[in-house]
Parts: sequence; structure tokens; C-alpha cells
Amino acid sequence: MAVLLLALIALGTLLGAAAYATTPVHIAAAVFIGGWLLIFGIRERAARSKRHQGSTAPREAH
Repeated sequence: MAVLLLALIALGTLLGAAAYATTPVHIAAAVFIGGWLLIFGIRERAARSKRHQGSTAPREAH
């Protein structure tokens, strides 16, 4: 419960700080986060395809 409370406090602090940032700062942060997620997605897809490339057996459904 304490971890949830600390997470909510941290989120509120970050959102409050973001309210005072200028538009160029928001745009720069959005571009940075978007690029980071794009690179992460590409790396994960490459790792997943490399992992399953040699496997010819059908995958089991969970």
C-alpha cells in the first residue's frame, strides 16, 4: 500500500512539474520518448525473430 501511495505522489509531482514546462520542452520530451519506444520495439522484434528463427515446431497455446 505504501508503494502505491509513493507512486501516486511521484506521479502527481511529475504531472505538476510538466504543467509549468513550455511547449518546446513538451515536444522535445515527446520526441525523445517516442524514439526510445521505437528503438525498444525494433530491438524486441529483432530479438524475438532471432529466438524463434531456428524453431520449426509449432508454438504451444497458453
